[in-house]
Amino acid sequence: MVNPYSGKSTLASVLRVSALGVGLIYGSWKLSSLQKTAAKAKAKAESEGHH
Repeated sequence: MVNPYSGKSTLASVLRVSALGVGLIYGSWKLSSLQKTAAKAKAKAESEGHH
């Protein structure tokens, strides 16, 4: 006997997992890019402050 919802639930879980993975990757990339920008801004402010 085949469960008619097994295929859909598998697809839904795969989509959920991939969406979660993409969200994590995007989140970490966004965080690192923000940190780089903040570090650059801080370094620029410090170098300008010395002059």
